[in-house]
Amino acid sequence: MSVEWSVIITTVQLAATTTLVLAIAGLPLAWWLARSESLAARLAQPLVSLPLVLPPTVIGFYLLIAFAPQSALGQSWQFLFDASLAFSFAGLVIGSTLYSLPFFVQPMVVAFRQIPQSLIDASRVLGAGTLDRFFTVSIPLAQHGFLIACVMTFAHTVGEFGIVLMIGGNIPEETRVVSVALFDYVEALDYARAHALAASLIGFAFTALMTVEWLNHRAGQSKMGGHQ
Repeated sequence: MSVEWSVIITTVQLAATTTLVLAIAGLPLAWWLARSESLAARLAQPLVSLPLVLPPTVIGFYLLIAFAPQSALGQSWQFLFDASLAFSFAGLVIGSTLYSLPFFVQPMVVAFRQIPQSLIDASRVLGAGTLDRFFTVSIPLAQHGFLIACVMTFAHTVGEFGIVLMIGGNIPEETRVVSVALFDYVEALDYARAHALAASLIGFAFTALMTVEWLNHRAGQSKMGGHQ
């Protein structure tokens, strides 16, 4: 397997796994942030958004400390899986999940807040329980936000550099991803490979943003159609 294909496969696996984890864990968190008026929710919102303004190296530094073999988390992971959490694919997934958290949660918070409270109340009156309302009413009505959140999470994970380099290193076929390979090619003055990877990332990013724009346009048309 060529180096290019190995880093692409690792990158896609990381992005897909991160998106799946956030699709499971991020939905209830986004629902709580969108619907709760509690002090805890108001404090949690800026915490969730911290990765948007913090340098990725800051998050990577503290995760590296948390993943260290002498830390409680590192020792627990070593005991359970007989493997180190630092410089592993599992460590990359944890770091990417935390770093991409706002890219999934924020679109879902917006989508959940746009659901009319009257529809939630009507489903409650009809006898739907809390989980039933969440899965059969709220999520279907917020499906465009869910798709946008998944696209943004996947695309953001593909473009990660600082945090994956700090906690994952540069291990071929395990933690070596596209952004790290691009950095290596530039350092080695291998501009042909660097151009190929950089152009691919630009094309992928543009496609992802066009997908988000299309989803927003379709959602807007659906709302206009619903008001007619």
